[in-house]
Amino acid sequence: MHDQPHQYVDRHTARVLDERLFGDRIVRFLYSQTREQAPALFRMVTGPRVSELLGYLNFDLPLASHLLGNQKFLRSTGVDLSECLSEASHFTTPRRLFERQIRYWECRKMPADSDAIVSPADARVVVGSLAGDPVLKIKETFFVLDELLGGPGRDWLDVFRGGTYAIFRLTPEKYHYNHTPVAGRVVDFYPVTGAYHSCNPAAVVEVATPYSKNKRVVTIIDTDVPGGTHVGLVAMIEVVALMIGDVVSCYSSAYYQEPREIGMGLFLEKGQPKSLFRPGSSTTILLFERDRIDIAPDLAANTRRTDVNSRYTAGFGQPIVETDVAVRSLIASRRP
Repeated sequence: MHDQPHQYVDRHTARVLDERLFGDRIVRFLYSQTREQAPALFRMVTGPRVSELLGYLNFDLPLASHLLGNQKFLRSTGVDLSECLSEASHFTTPRRLFERQIRYWECRKMPADSDAIVSPADARVVVGSLAGDPVLKIKETFFVLDELLGGPGRDWLDVFRGGTYAIFRLTPEKYHYNHTPVAGRVVDFYPVTGAYHSCNPAAVVEVATPYSKNKRVVTIIDTDVPGGTHVGLVAMIEVVALMIGDVVSCYSSAYYQEPREIGMGLFLEKGQPKSLFRPGSSTTILLFERDRIDIAPDLAANTRRTDVNSRYTAGFGQPIVETDVAVRSLIASRRP
């Protein structure tokens, strides 16, 4: 497992920054020695019961708030409590901090263009194409398309073969609500059972295609409807991780008011809260039909930069670099 730092590109400045990887030594131990020498223990750790227990110990105990929720932690991670709807006194545990609500309509402005596709999360993103390699091979990227969509998603496989993908990795300090990247109507929505592998880059490199092995929720959105973004069908896959027990469906068309479950036929407005990850790091994946969108040029260019020490590059043998993006910011546009 690689000892090099993991770096990413800051979108606003184009600077290369080092990521502070929480629990990096533990993750590297689990995904090297434990995985190889004690596979039964490794399976237990990445199972639902232990993942839930770890989440409780890290995010709910008052002691944890002293260790993680203090001012030093806030300064080191850049969490800005002034964005939050709640007062600072509300954040008595790390869970409350990580499940915070923000004034996204003020501090995460969304492009006014109707053809814009926006980021579903505050996250670090990798973009790419499925063209020419519909079944993504082990050690070349992060998932296998057929596995990612799960058994219930077999009907959608041909729709997304040869299309475009975007992988958004939420680090523990990030705002953990997912927002809708497009406007459209839900035509399918289903959970897929799986493990709780870490989304730490070191773990992703060591485990073959982990995003298509973890527990996840799949939403298929038809955007070719009145009021939609008109970029065809879009798959939004919300992937849990170690210490992420659930994806809470809570779509709201106005701020965070009157949250509701995602269901068949529901029209989703672009840029609105859709779901909440429980604390930790987790991942959201978007799949688009072929020739329907154009990825933002800076994101595409950053992915292949050779001046960034990315663990993905070291593990997969080719440049794969993340860019830090804000929720509701432009990530792609409808192709003319």
